[in-house]
Amino acid sequence: MKQPLGVILAGGQATRMGGGDKGRLMLGERSILAHVIDRLEPQVAGVALNANGDASRFSDLGLPVIADDLDGFAGPLAGVLAGLDWAAEKGAETIVTAAADTPFFPCDLVPHLLMATDGMQHRLALAATPRGAGDATKSMSRSGLIRHPTFGIWPVALRHDLRAALNDGLRKVVLWSDPHGGRLAEFPTVGGDPFFNVNTAEDLSQARHMVGAE
Repeated sequence: MKQPLGVILAGGQATRMGGGDKGRLMLGERSILAHVIDRLEPQVAGVALNANGDASRFSDLGLPVIADDLDGFAGPLAGVLAGLDWAAEKGAETIVTAAADTPFFPCDLVPHLLMATDGMQHRLALAATPRGAGDATKSMSRSGLIRHPTFGIWPVALRHDLRAALNDGLRKVVLWSDPHGGRLAEFPTVGGDPFFNVNTAEDLSQARHMVGAE
């Protein structure tokens, strides 16, 4: 199969950080977003940034910037759809998404997702980790794994189905992925949560400590 394209989801509202582009916050000598790009680029055939508003604010990154084509804030699935439409124009079969506020995700994200979808007609899977302390409020699967719905592999072939679902008001990722046979790709948590994301000022402080420890 063709190597997936990568889409970084940066369309969130960052309300707990006071709004703005939290991916631009500094983590060591580089921004959170720069860390994400560095981890994703070697794993995919090309990278685009899903973000809304004035695209020129990201011109220094040298990446295509693709916006949601749905009115209002429709959540991460709208970003996935924008990525799928972009990938269709490139002749790609799949995209892999990563969140713009999650700087330590696995360097083997893409091969692990591909392995989880081996044999599927339409490759669709979400990243997942074993349940740990403090995970009670997170989305948990029937198998007891914590799903990370902004990290996944998505088939271009189902983009029209996803568009129809979004137009009908669907917003929750698993309500679309589960009926399409979406699988879970389990990642180990040795050394901490690989999908730790920066949502608050306290998270940012912790992330900066983690970078210093590295």
